[in-house]
Amino acid sequence: MEEVSVLAHLVYSKCPLGVMVLMKPLEQDADHFPPLLRLLEKKQELAAADQGLQAQKEEFHSTMATLNQRWAQLEQKEQALKESFIRFDRFLQDAEARRRRAQRRAAEEGHGVRHQEAEAQRLRAQLEELRRERARLQRKLRRLEPCARLLERVLEQLPEFQEVPELVARFDGLVDTQAALKLAERKRQVELDETHAQLHRLREAKQDELLRLGQQRAQLREQLEAARERTLQWESKWTRIQNTAAAKTLLLGRTRMSVLNLYQLVRLRQSQPLTLDVEDTEGQLEEVKLFIMDLSATLASLAQAEPAATAS
Repeated sequence: MEEVSVLAHLVYSKCPLGVMVLMKPLEQDADHFPPLLRLLEKKQELAAADQGLQAQKEEFHSTMATLNQRWAQLEQKEQALKESFIRFDRFLQDAEARRRRAQRRAAEEGHGVRHQEAEAQRLRAQLEELRRERARLQRKLRRLEPCARLLERVLEQLPEFQEVPELVARFDGLVDTQAALKLAERKRQVELDETHAQLHRLREAKQDELLRLGQQRAQLREQLEAARERTLQWESKWTRIQNTAAAKTLLLGRTRMSVLNLYQLVRLRQSQPLTLDVEDTEGQLEEVKLFIMDLSATLASLAQAEPAATAS
């Protein structure tokens, strides 16, 4: 790039044309990327730059052919311009000769003066216009001569370029490369802005989701506390039920034992064997009931007979 820097310095310091632009290095803002992503991006940019360089080489060869053709055309135009200058001088001489002949004819003939004066005026105006055009072309040629000399000196300092079209093509290629790099940078900046906006939207959506989950968690925690409280209540009720059932079971066992003892006493009193099953509590109660009723009847009859015996 050293020869390009020399070329740019010479062109901007001496050449009056304002169509050439220096190539600035591409600056990349990678503050928001982690090191690994920056490394991958650099590798991708190097691969893209290699592909771009290969494409630029092919474009350079085609551009060189086009510029050589244009240079030849310019030389032909320059030669044609010189020939036109020569023809223009001849035309001026012929016009001046015609004007003089017209003046002589006007003086000799003495008639048609107005027509001749009008023709002479037209020729003078045309001559003046051609002179102005010639002066303009000469000024343009003088203005372009420093550029041509400058390009020739640059060619002397840069031996890798053989002709001026090659140098101009190289500079144009560098300018096009700079424009392409700037366009790629703008595209990457747009993509980065879109990525940042998407990340911001995702963060907002994530915060909303976290808030919703927090509220749902609080509701579930309240439901869990209520469920635990209900569980404790039911466990307390179940404990009371179990305790009541145990007491009832114990009372039932004692009652059945008492009934069994009464049944055994009744059968023993009656001097009869035990005919009922041990688990048949209702039957045992029925036997005890019958025995008590019989005993009550016996006691009642004895109570009625005792006064009569006392009286006798």
